Amino acid sequence: MYTTVLFLHSWIRWAALIFALIATSFAFGKGPTALRNAERWGFKLMIALDLQMLLGLLLYGMLSPFTRQAMQDFGAAMRDSTLRFWAVEHLTMMLGAVILVHVGRVLARKTTDPGKKRIKLLVCFGIALLLMIGGMPWPGTPNGRPLFRM
Repeated sequence: MYTTVLFLHSWIRWAALIFALIATSFAFGKGPTALRNAERWGFKLMIALDLQMLLGLLLYGMLSPFTRQAMQDFGAAMRDSTLRFWAVEHLTMMLGAVILVHVGRVLARKTTDPGKKRIKLLVCFGIALLLMIGGMPWPGTPNGRPLFRM
């Protein structure tokens, strides 16, 4: 089950990252069409991130040998950069991205002025995108993983 969930989590990240790029780029645009597209892609981003979070929490809480090892001695895990990344850093950045996307969509929905709505989406989606990029285990980094799991 671990490998299946990890496989899905690894592949859905690409959808989430692409949706974040598209939603953020539309939030940069002007006019009602760009705003409508930002909201539509933001919704897709939210769904992808919620699914990622569900799979990630399943890995974190039940399946991952990294977090299981970290939870046995959390103090020692904080001194080990790999365990700290998986137990704290990855989780924190990705949870922050999920929260920002949700908050951005709610704030935009409650705003009637299109310019302010666009700014709220741009800021929240943009920061979420940066958190996602920063929290991913890119190849070549100390905690790197393959770009595509097979």
